[in-house]
Amino acid sequence: MARLAAHKVPVVSFLLAAFLGGTLLAHANGISAGARGIGDSTVTLGDLPVQGQQTYALIFQGGPFPYDKDGAVFGNRERRLPVRERGYYREYTVKTPGVRSRGARRIACGGMPKNPEVCYYSDDHYAGFRKITR
Repeated sequence: MARLAAHKVPVVSFLLAAFLGGTLLAHANGISAGARGIGDSTVTLGDLPVQGQQTYALIFQGGPFPYDKDGAVFGNRERRLPVRERGYYREYTVKTPGVRSRGARRIACGGMPKNPEVCYYSDDHYAGFRKITR
């Protein structure tokens, strides 16, 4: 009985460390469900703030955009969006009333710049995204 108890602590510790390590690694890589990614989260175009709806319309018109970075390649380095080849995603600023800088709100779209296949909205500077549906 004493031999079994002596092995119990190291085994339990190992299993706990393996579980936590795997969970943290998955979270850091954006693999865990809903963690910093899009999961099943969506937002309808009509539920976006008015400024988001305006930016969305400008994307499909091809601009002109109010910020120099609008239309720049979004690298998706943190893999918060589905992984695609570099250059697939482009980012656009959604104006925030009362903020003099670009603020934290963005739309990232994938596909052709004037006719994207999919767009995502972030109101927290890329920490999370919601797929825009019509």
